[in-house]
Amino acid sequence: MSKPTIYDVAREAGVSIATVSKVLNHNGRISDKTRQKVTRIMEQLNYQPSMVASALTSQRTGTIGLMIPDIANPFFAEAARHFEDHAQQAGNDLVICSTDRDDTKAERYISSLLRKRVDGLIIASHTGPPERVARLLTDRIPTVLFSADIRSLACNSVTIDDYQGGYEATKYLLSLGHRRLGIISDSLSGSRLREQGFIEALTEAGLQPDESECMIQTSATLENGRIAARTMLSIPTDRRPTAIFACNDLLAIGVLQEASYVGLDVPRDLSVVGFDNTLLADICHPSLTSIAQPLRDMTRQSMQQLMDCIADPDAAKDKVLIQPELVIRQSTGPAPD
Repeated sequence: MSKPTIYDVAREAGVSIATVSKVLNHNGRISDKTRQKVTRIMEQLNYQPSMVASALTSQRTGTIGLMIPDIANPFFAEAARHFEDHAQQAGNDLVICSTDRDDTKAERYISSLLRKRVDGLIIASHTGPPERVARLLTDRIPTVLFSADIRSLACNSVTIDDYQGGYEATKYLLSLGHRRLGIISDSLSGSRLREQGFIEALTEAGLQPDESECMIQTSATLENGRIAARTMLSIPTDRRPTAIFACNDLLAIGVLQEASYVGLDVPRDLSVVGFDNTLLADICHPSLTSIAQPLRDMTRQSMQQLMDCIADPDAAKDKVLIQPELVIRQSTGPAPD
């Protein structure tokens, strides 16, 4: 028995082939009643559309590329899950590429995704050199930056106000009476903005960060968080930080682990604040005070930007800046006497 075709679906549903195509591609103005009827007929006939044929006729493949710097980081793992949900709701498949912040690897992934004719790209956090994104825009590849922005380019982006997040985290620690503060950051652009917010809050309080011992930049892993904390916590007690702001939750939990290892009580002896408010922040012990990024809303807006760009590559580009929120848990408390 031959496989059912789009012509069979159209005949059984009593609609045109164009209407069936619109249902398949999730576009066009069709009533819910007609859409449901066509969908029911496709299910009854067990109709499987040809993706190759669809791509040739509509110039779309129904696939989207997502490039993230580190799938092992819970922030990006959670973001990828939300992106997958949003993509499927829009009738698309998602191809996830983890670049490990390796620019050569990122270039290979972009080339591979473009050969596969993805309809658009979402680049998360680590954008690489601005020229890379500029080239995609020049080639009219629908592209959205997530948790990152390149201010010099007219590109779609959705990001948290990283500077304000770092500022609020530091102001909160200062309000608890802490005057010796450390910061552990990573190499991502957002982390550098969080560091600037940290410095601004200290400066307003008349304090100067110790750049030699209490400002450490490293890559975002639990072990690196522990190593950085080990350096800070080995400083003589009269100069040792009583609070540490880590620019993501992975680093912050590394700090919690090292504090426990050296016998410090959190938050009695040391307060710790993270950034991202991932699932780990709730389940670690003590639970982690963190700056929250509304991931579901941010990923939803990013996906909508991409869908709009795919539909109209010449549409005006939009830079969305979302305000952060401090979520207070057990890892912070008053400065020790």
